[in-house]
Amino acid sequence: MSLFLVNVLLALVWTAVTGSFSFLNFAFGFLLAILALSLIREQVGSVGYFSRARRVISLFLLFVYELILSAWRVATLVLSPQMVIKPGIIAYPLKLDRDFEITMLANLITLTPGTLSVDVSDDRRILYVHAIDASDPDTTRRDIAEGFERKIMEAFR
Repeated sequence: MSLFLVNVLLALVWTAVTGSFSFLNFAFGFLLAILALSLIREQVGSVGYFSRARRVISLFLLFVYELILSAWRVATLVLSPQMVIKPGIIAYPLKLDRDFEITMLANLITLTPGTLSVDVSDDRRILYVHAIDASDPDTTRRDIAEGFERKIMEAFR
């Protein structure tokens, strides 16, 4: 059985024992289950579960950081008296090969202000990204590769 499922089941047991079926109580039970599973991680083989959870949280924190940073950049561009921008579409060569990973990368790029995933090539090797300021496409490619794509590869491989 998946350790995530065991974690959810333990959280549900917690909500049943306490008699409070609120989301906050479930989340607290989920955290207690994580603590309980971490105490017996070698016996149940959950070492990989916790390292993956840490990497997924790292990806989420990177997304929040990039969201704030890019929102600030877009606001600065829009509010400046002279909009000196060069919008364009950038072809980004993908290192990811699974559909889930490509979809996650495209969604993270789209959710970040100033960029939009336009299309994926038929062979799933190139992601086309529209950027509000594509004056330096190599920097944009490097930011995607060292940011979202690297974190996705760490979290899901």
